[in-house]
Amino acid sequence: MGVRPRREISIMSITCDIGTIEDVLAIDSKISEFEEYNTLQKLNNRLLNKTSLILIAKYNGELAGYKIGYDLTDTEFYSWLGGVLPDYRNLGIASKLREKQECWALNSGYSLISVKSMNRFSSMLHLLISSGYKISGYEDNGTIDNSKIKFVKLL
Repeated sequence: MGVRPRREISIMSITCDIGTIEDVLAIDSKISEFEEYNTLQKLNNRLLNKTSLILIAKYNGELAGYKIGYDLTDTEFYSWLGGVLPDYRNLGIASKLREKQECWALNSGYSLISVKSMNRFSSMLHLLISSGYKISGYEDNGTIDNSKIKFVKLL
């Protein structure tokens, strides 16, 4: 009997940490599905005077995704923007970001997370429903693909 060659095992690592608007912009500019890219001014204006959370996901040390949210009320946290670079999709990155955001919101005293997603982002719709989010409304934006479905999740 011969000796079996030893296989190298590659362990892929996903980390989620607090990020910056600059990290978000670096990722956002590479996500082609977004019709218009975000700007520093747009992000700063939206987060001004709000309690907010910016999470950045890295895959083996490389920027891979982000999630931004902010408070709507003392009890409701709004998950505003998020995205994962195409090369890093279907690896669980969006789920890790969602879980970290939910944990942070719960530990920060929020009892509800709300989010909207456009009809055309079916992967996000599936992720939200499979993660316990419930449909709470619909925002008609003129076309079916551009219209948004509103979701909530009790923490």
